[in-house]
Amino acid sequence: MNAHENFRAQADARQGAPARPWSPGETARQDMLLRYLGAVASAAARHSGRTAEQSDTGERAPSAATPARRPDLPQEPGTSLVRDVMDVPATSVGEDLPYRDIARLLAREQVGALPVVDAEDHVVGVVSESDLLAKVAFEASGHRPGHIGRLRERRMHGKARGETAADLMTSPAITVLPGTTVAESAWLAALSRLKRMPVTDRDGRLVGVVRRDALLEALIRDDAGIRAEVQATLEACCPPADREGVAVTVHDGIVELTGRLTPATMARLVAEVEGIADVVEVKNLLTAD
Repeated sequence: MNAHENFRAQADARQGAPARPWSPGETARQDMLLRYLGAVASAAARHSGRTAEQSDTGERAPSAATPARRPDLPQEPGTSLVRDVMDVPATSVGEDLPYRDIARLLAREQVGALPVVDAEDHVVGVVSESDLLAKVAFEASGHRPGHIGRLRERRMHGKARGETAADLMTSPAITVLPGTTVAESAWLAALSRLKRMPVTDRDGRLVGVVRRDALLEALIRDDAGIRAEVQATLEACCPPADREGVAVTVHDGIVELTGRLTPATMARLVAEVEGIADVVEVKNLLTAD
């Protein structure tokens, strides 16, 4: 059973028979999700490693809440950056925009949230459909928190009484720099449960917006790119004479290895290939010399 079949079997076992038949594109969507999750996990691991190094040296570790204040990290050649995939220009709302106009703008742009900027275009927060819905719900219910009401409830009530973007927005906004890697931005979007993130310059001014699905598309390499890295790994692991009979094929992120190798080299190669980003599964059809 391959990874896709196992994923489907586990889902069916937990939830019973699916409510609808599996569509022709279901496996491809699962594959995309699995590959995206793997890339995000790798980015999170790299971030954790850097944070640990900074803690050891006494350096202040960057937090997820203030990513826009971090300097761009040195990147390897060919690494995708936010500036390569962000949407420009970015629609925003002013701090004094009334909530009804915010609702109209969200509907026109067909988005669930927009960055809020001050007079100098600095991002000061994000206002969303949820913020507007919370306001309407509180007003319609007529509910008022009591003197000993929970602090969170009292804060929500106070916010819901607001009339402008500045009153209703969530602040501070989670933002990224144009030079942040796609992988790290995807990790941040996943951690923060955001579908869109404002992109700012080093002074906090809005320069674009990056969508989670754009990060996904940029993260997941095509099969040709994966095969090229597997081939390079094969050349690094095996002497020329040993690798001549080894064939590599890649389909939907699944790598198939055929040919003959010594047991030790085979084990090393398979382990290396399994660690390559975007590889969903390795089918080891190699035979031992």
